[in-house]
Amino acid sequence: MKTFLQVALVIISILITIFVMLQNQGGGLGTAFGGEASFYRTKRGAEKFLFGGTVVLGIAFVVCILALLTV
Repeated sequence: MKTFLQVALVIISILITIFVMLQNQGGGLGTAFGGEASFYRTKRGAEKFLFGGTVVLGIAFVVCILALLTV
C-alpha cells in the first residue's frame, strides 16, 4: 500500500506540473509592472479544464500525502 501511494504521489506531482505549465496567465513579468490592463473574464474550454484539473490534482495530492503519513 505504501509503495502504491508513493507511485501515485509521483504521478500526481508530474501531472500537476504539466497542468500548471500549460496554463496561460497573460504576458509574464511585463504585466507585473503595468504593461497591460487587467480585466475579469470567464474561463472557457481548455483553460477551464486545466484549471479544474489542477484543483482536483491538488486535492488528490494532499489526500495522498495524508494517507501516506497514516500508513
